[in-house]
Amino acid sequence: MAVRFEKREDIQREEKAMAAFCSVFGGDALKLGRWDIDYKYRDDNKKTQAYVEIKGRLRNIEDAFPLPVAARKLIKLADKEINPILIWACYDGIIYGRLDEISGDTKWGGRTARKGAVNDQEVMCYYGKQSGLKTIKY
Repeated sequence: MAVRFEKREDIQREEKAMAAFCSVFGGDALKLGRWDIDYKYRDDNKKTQAYVEIKGRLRNIEDAFPLPVAARKLIKLADKEINPILIWACYDGIIYGRLDEISGDTKWGGRTARKGAVNDQEVMCYYGKQSGLKTIKY
């Protein structure tokens, strides 16, 4: 069984990022299940407009690139089929983009392996600065 390493501060970072996104675009977000994509984003009429995966990026926006995400997360997000949005939650704001409007490089990577973690080293995608990525400052 996989061990979950998500801490309360990680969840708070996610919530803050999603709130920033909603503050610009309106609507609300529903947190999805533990092993699912992070959020379903809905417009003011409660109609699903997008699915959102949020990745913590422990840097300021200007120092955040390249932006990493596990390839398995991209597949889960793309399988939702409705406007797949990636958000990287930085210290000073968020970087976001639609999965179908950005491109990245794929290679083996991740973080230093931790005991009980099965996904620390895996196929990763890294996104550089590009026009499909936008920012919202906190």
